[in-house]
Amino acid sequence: MLNPGHMLLALQQAVGKAIVGKEEAIEYALIALLCKGHVLIEDVPGVGKTTLASALARSLDCSFRRIQFTPDLMPSDVTGFTLVNFKTGEMEYKEGAVMSQIVLADEINRTSPKTQSALLEVMEEHQVTVDGVTHPLPRPFIVLATQNPSEFVGTYPLPEAQVDRFFLRISIGYPTVEQEMDVLERYSGSVRPMTTIEPVCTAQDILAMQEEVTRVYCSPEVRSYVATLAAATRKDPAFQLGASTRAAIALIHGAQACALLDNRDFILPEDVQHMFLPVMAHRMVLSPEARMKGIAPEQVLLTLLQNTSVPIKL
Repeated sequence: MLNPGHMLLALQQAVGKAIVGKEEAIEYALIALLCKGHVLIEDVPGVGKTTLASALARSLDCSFRRIQFTPDLMPSDVTGFTLVNFKTGEMEYKEGAVMSQIVLADEINRTSPKTQSALLEVMEEHQVTVDGVTHPLPRPFIVLATQNPSEFVGTYPLPEAQVDRFFLRISIGYPTVEQEMDVLERYSGSVRPMTTIEPVCTAQDILAMQEEVTRVYCSPEVRSYVATLAAATRKDPAFQLGASTRAAIALIHGAQACALLDNRDFILPEDVQHMFLPVMAHRMVLSPEARMKGIAPEQVLLTLLQNTSVPIKL
């Protein structure tokens, strides 16, 4: 099994062939993968959301499928369907596009809520149920979903239940001038940078590290810290909807993965703080008053983080 720190460095180098200066985004995506979670990549068009997801998939020796979410996409296109085999007279299951280890759900908020909901069981239970028959998904399994901001034309806001199933959210952001110059140089040649990416770890490496994450020790003090932070989001008047219990569990798992990548077998409060915004911000629903004032969820969460006492004894 690869050392987690070495694996992160190898992934950053591999993905860095196609996308420049996004080491933190790659780290968060790897943390989600190690925690058996899913990633929502949200930003304006053209900054590299799909490139990041595709490059990450190419750097892992796993099966990969891309689903282009459009208004006419049907739930059966995602999950699969059954039909009659006229030779045998029996019902047969035809796999949907989701039957893969890595699934890129491209522009997920450009399809209808009915099709979006087809992913609910897939993301939570890692299985598909079609006509009463359950079909397990391959392991490891991760959904990398991209979306444009909800105010863009032709988008459907993801329902809260769907958003809550994403382990964390990543924003790409515009590159610096130097980074953009590097990107322009790479993409001005005859060789596409994406084609130069080779797998740096196997499915077995990922499964082994997923097991290692669960062995990272979380003290009662750290659990109390996480529970206090989650409770604070539910009491803050700026939020109409605070953190769910699923979010608190995800924060613990994310902190465990952070510790593992730092070659530790125990969580520090800094691990919780590092994962707090990526895990929590996309799940928060602002109150009407906060939206009118133009307050961002990240602003409120940072204030809560600063005002919550950090455990000394671990």
